[in-house]
Amino acid sequence: MNRDSLLQILRYFFPCTFFEEGAFGLNPDRERIVSRFLEMDKNPISVTHLNQLLHLVHEAGVSKGFFKYYFQEIPLSHPYPVRKVTKTLPRLDNRGIASLEQLEWGLRRFHIDALLFFGNIRSAYREFRVKDYNTLESFFARKRIPSDLNSRGDVFPFLDIRVDDRYLISELACKAFSPISPEGPSCAEQLLIETYRKAGKDRMPVHALFDEDSLLAREDPQGQQILECATQEFADEHIESESDLREWITKIHPRFEKAHQCALENTRLFLSVVNELDVYVATSMRTQGHYRDTAHDCNFIFNLPGLKRFCLRYFDPTISAAKSHEDKGLIECLMVKCCRVLLYFAGRGDSFGKDAEVAMAMSLGKPAIILCPNDEKGTRRARFFRDIHPLSRLIDFETGVACGAIVTQNREIAGQVLERIFDNAMEYDLENDGSAYFRLRERLTQSVVRLQTNDVLLRETFWNNYHAES
Repeated sequence: MNRDSLLQILRYFFPCTFFEEGAFGLNPDRERIVSRFLEMDKNPISVTHLNQLLHLVHEAGVSKGFFKYYFQEIPLSHPYPVRKVTKTLPRLDNRGIASLEQLEWGLRRFHIDALLFFGNIRSAYREFRVKDYNTLESFFARKRIPSDLNSRGDVFPFLDIRVDDRYLISELACKAFSPISPEGPSCAEQLLIETYRKAGKDRMPVHALFDEDSLLAREDPQGQQILECATQEFADEHIESESDLREWITKIHPRFEKAHQCALENTRLFLSVVNELDVYVATSMRTQGHYRDTAHDCNFIFNLPGLKRFCLRYFDPTISAAKSHEDKGLIECLMVKCCRVLLYFAGRGDSFGKDAEVAMAMSLGKPAIILCPNDEKGTRRARFFRDIHPLSRLIDFETGVACGAIVTQNREIAGQVLERIFDNAMEYDLENDGSAYFRLRERLTQSVVRLQTNDVLLRETFWNNYHAES
């Protein structure tokens, strides 16, 4: 340890205090302060000396409990493993702070906590510095996810729906296969017959009835979507008569009825356990392929050994349906409110509804994991969510804490993040590039999950007004 390494650490955590070119350089006690830190390996800094040093740089002191909690103890009930804050755990001296590593470890822990739970380092310091050890321990213990999730017992089993039939529970499929009148044909059947008659041809591929160049696409875009959904399994087949079309629809219709009834019943089961919902899976699905991929991804992630041990309650959107789109919206909003974590399968295109669900979760202060496809387009989407779009960092409406989404393209990484969340084992990297702009990154994905701006006007205006009564 030397003067330069000491000041480098102090400037990192106190960027406005320890620059010798600024006020610290004019502080008549600067050499006393530096000298005392430099001798801590031989003469550990006690809470009294630390407070004197803080007072000499015009900062408020700390309680014995604060000093012990952050610099001398490894609390077992913290929301994340404090041992992993730095690459190696420093030797903790019960006499006080005895090394630069011990000083950095304690300061880094406090800054991570401040950003996680207050969003503002100075506000957290004002709150924590006067607390005793037990109060701090209790505060953080309440932030942990209960460790006995697997003791809750089993839920009622959900009804199985064949993976290849799950697309039949979509809202569009319900419109397509529902009868227009009690005794009449389904919407899709009638629309297919009418469109086929207008085409005036005998033999033609089914997709020609609704492709981009068709009359239906120009005159009835919603009808085009209905037929695209209803004919996914036979769009490339050639038909020669109306009876061919009726035969195809007749084959699929019983599967729709069964899948739809099972999905409605599953929704009732999901609602019956919503108070224990751990993970809400959000995604946008239209095609049979979308439903199949989402089902496989859910099965892969939630059956990873690290996650399976928690017996998590998660919402699987591929086996649930609602009676109306209004009900569906209410159900999804309730689940976002009740869940502990939101997992978003982003897909390759934007979806207002699902992006809105991510925003709701983040605005409730919940962890939001965005899983993008593992291809070139998915890479662009991941970069958009992680590095470009300003609203991939929102604020917890109750606390004002800035919350960022965790973004990855890897299903296993998504599963590992979920495991760490439910194991109270999240790992974070604190970042300050020298500009006093603090960012907290989730370690596996390097996604920014918390931040504090270096814009003093913005920061002070934000916190002076955020909690003000309107």
